[in-house]
Amino acid sequence: MRDRELGRILRGTRRIAMEYSPRNEIPTVSRVDAGAVELVRAMGPEVVSSADLVAQIGSVLSGEELASQAVAAELIAQAQEATAQEAARRLRAGQPATERELREFASQRMAEQGLMEAGAIVAVDAHSADPHSESQDGIAGRNSLLLLDFTGRAGAGPHAIQGDLTRVYFLGERLPDEIQRVATVVFQARDAALDLLRQRWTAGKPVTGADVDHAAREVIERAGFGEQILHRTGHSIDVRVHGDGVNNDDFETRDGRRHLAGTCSSVEPGIYLANRFGIRSEVDVCLLEGGKVEVRGGEPQRSVPALLAAPQ
Repeated sequence: MRDRELGRILRGTRRIAMEYSPRNEIPTVSRVDAGAVELVRAMGPEVVSSADLVAQIGSVLSGEELASQAVAAELIAQAQEATAQEAARRLRAGQPATERELREFASQRMAEQGLMEAGAIVAVDAHSADPHSESQDGIAGRNSLLLLDFTGRAGAGPHAIQGDLTRVYFLGERLPDEIQRVATVVFQARDAALDLLRQRWTAGKPVTGADVDHAAREVIERAGFGEQILHRTGHSIDVRVHGDGVNNDDFETRDGRRHLAGTCSSVEPGIYLANRFGIRSEVDVCLLEGGKVEVRGGEPQRSVPALLAAPQ
C-alpha cells in the first residue's frame, strides 16, 4: 500500500529535492534518514540535496528581520560592555566575581533590554580555551582574561532575528605580550574573512561559506596556530542562532553553498591554547542587495582592553 501510494505521488517526477546532503557535507540540513532516500530512489526519481532551497526559503531575511538583527547585535554589545565593567567594578571593590555571578548579571541585563532566548558564555582564563565552556566556578580575578559570548533576539515574534557576538577583556593594568600576540592574529583572521566577503560581494562575484572559512584559517595557520583552531569560522544566523543558511565552514564540514542577499552569518575565528587561554572575536555580518555589506554590533574589536589600567 505504501509503495503503491508513493509511486502514484512520484509518477512522472524525474528529480526531487530532499533534506539530505551528499556524503553528509552539510549535516545541519541533512535530516532525512538513509532509508527514506533509498525508497524514493527506488521509485525512479533522482534525489538531490535541498540545501540551497532551504537557505533561500529559511534564511533570506526581510527588511524588518534585518533591522531586528541590527537591534539585537547592538543590545548584545551593550550587555557585554556592562558585564565586563561589572567584573572590573567587583575587582576594585575587592569582591571578584565568579563566572556564574557574571552570567547571572548578563542574563538580567539582557532581560531588562528585552532580549529573548538570550544566552551567555562567560569564560575566565583556562576556561576560555574551551569554545563552548559551561564552567561556572572560575574566578574573574586580577590579571584574568575574560571571554564573553552572548546571543539573543530583540523580541519574541517570528521575525526577530538572533544576534551573536564574542569579545575578550583583560582584568588587569597591562595586557601580557602573549595574549596581545594571539589576539592580533585572531583579529587579522577575522578581518581577512570580512575583507573577502566585501571584495566578492561588492564586485558581484560569488562567495561560498568555505571561501570565508579558508580566508580566516589561512591567516591563523600562517602565524603557526593551525593546531589551535577548534571550530569553523562562522555559522548562518536567522531566527535561530545557528540557522539553515550558509555556514562559513571548510573545517568541521565543507559548505560550498553561495552566500545570498538578505542573509546574515557570524565571523568568529578563534585560537585556543589548551589549559591556558583562548581568544575569539565574533561579529555578525549581513549581505544586502546592491553589494552592500554590514558588520553588526559596533566596531569590531581591535585590541583587548586592560580594564584596570589607569585612565589616560
